Amino acid sequence: MMFDKILIANRGEIALRVIRTCRELGVRTVAVFSDADRDTPAVWEADEAYPIGHPPALESYLNIDRLVDVAVRAGARAIHPGYGFLAENPLFARRCAEAGLVFIGPSSEAMEKMGDKAMARRTMQAAGVPIIPGTLDGVTTAAEARKAAREVGFPLLLKPVAGGGGKGMRAVRKPEELTDAFRMSQSEARKAFGDDRIYLERHLQEPRHIEIQILADSLGNVIHMGERECSIQRRHQKMIEEAPSPVIAPIQRERLGGWACQAARSAGYAGAGTVEFLMDRSGEFFFLEMNTRLQVEHPVTEMITGIDIVRKQLEVATGQAIGLSQDDIRFRGAAIECRISSEDPEKGFLPSSGVIERYEPPAGPWVRIDSGVVIGSEITLYYDPLFAKLIVWAEDRWTAIARMIRALEEFRIVGIKTTLPFHRKVMESERFRKGEYHTGFLDEAGLQDTETPGGSPPEEEIAIAALLAHLKEGKGHHHLSPEGIANPSSTSRWRLHAFRESVGRFERWMELRRRGV
Repeated sequence: MMFDKILIANRGEIALRVIRTCRELGVRTVAVFSDADRDTPAVWEADEAYPIGHPPALESYLNIDRLVDVAVRAGARAIHPGYGFLAENPLFARRCAEAGLVFIGPSSEAMEKMGDKAMARRTMQAAGVPIIPGTLDGVTTAAEARKAAREVGFPLLLKPVAGGGGKGMRAVRKPEELTDAFRMSQSEARKAFGDDRIYLERHLQEPRHIEIQILADSLGNVIHMGERECSIQRRHQKMIEEAPSPVIAPIQRERLGGWACQAARSAGYAGAGTVEFLMDRSGEFFFLEMNTRLQVEHPVTEMITGIDIVRKQLEVATGQAIGLSQDDIRFRGAAIECRISSEDPEKGFLPSSGVIERYEPPAGPWVRIDSGVVIGSEITLYYDPLFAKLIVWAEDRWTAIARMIRALEEFRIVGIKTTLPFHRKVMESERFRKGEYHTGFLDEAGLQDTETPGGSPPEEEIAIAALLAHLKEGKGHHHLSPEGIANPSSTSRWRLHAFRESVGRFERWMELRRRGV
């Protein structure tokens, strides 16, 4: 039987994405929000919404006890973690179970086995799947990292054991760079995942990043839904994804899919997951990691298979079978996703904050927007800069690229800097159009930025963002209360837009003052 109500332990576009599938299934939704996210589309569209703390993630979206408490008080039967934050945290899954809540994802045991990157490497090595040379356990001190590096060799990668999305990952080319890079990687991992263990891995040269989407149920059924090409990356963060990969042949897909399903079975996995591989210049594949959650780029797989992966997550979490065999999976056409972020490509991808004054997403045949913002939305510096995903589908890859270029040209956003110009340049690149790229493509094509001095937003910008968040909180929101809200149909969206516009005018005035205008 399907859940009657679930809590979504996330924010932004992924929270809204889950809400939409739940609405189609007749499942009531509970949103949570930090003080910085009080007035956002996910909060409006959920059936209920509850505050969970101050903007820093450690005080809100990473607060396990608070999230579980809200779910219990709201009468939710399950929690969907989205991606990022606590999505791959086995302690969170365990706490949900202890509180009588279903965690919409794999069990804590399966998550520990495959979500822990070091343990996953050991599991795959035992299963006979080739892994990249590196440590099989996480290290916690710079001295341990230096000792391990002598065995792994340079260049190498530092990667959080509990990581995902490229956060905390750093390339180290020579020994003298290791200590500082390790400390920065460890600090980012602690803030993003609450776990500062790091493992070391040989840095392959010019690899392609290929991942396989799998679905598994508690009855032992496991299938794969083909591959996604995720090689367009900036500092190990994926920027553009496509399905299928332009270089994977059917026989390679079958082999990778078999390995991915084998990984899921070996872990007793149930739910949606992604097994990632690197392909080197010779065409040899190596297991990279398994993401035990919904991926940011899942829409491209949905577009070429016609399967709602979130719906399958919910069905499997209720104990149902996948309802599909491997022979039922058919791939049609080509899909591309561009991650639209609040960053300025012309200034080293410096984070951009502010109020969105104009927001006109593209439309037309086979164009999909997964977004968590509207006109008047405030983009802060508290969270990941990704705020929208633009996905297109076409019957072939060339048409999909042309459709993406058209959609990018139509996309109008005013008030913040975005990565839209960057995506247009990539789509127009001859090498991308030919499918001749790897994870270092942006450097070679001159589309990669140099390290921004200081590596973080200016303190002045952070201070202004914090001040504005405080001022907005002081003004209050008539439709929110400390005990949570049920969004009544009588709530006036016009009044909400008027409030956002007034705050936007104030923020623009503050920006002019800062510039001395």
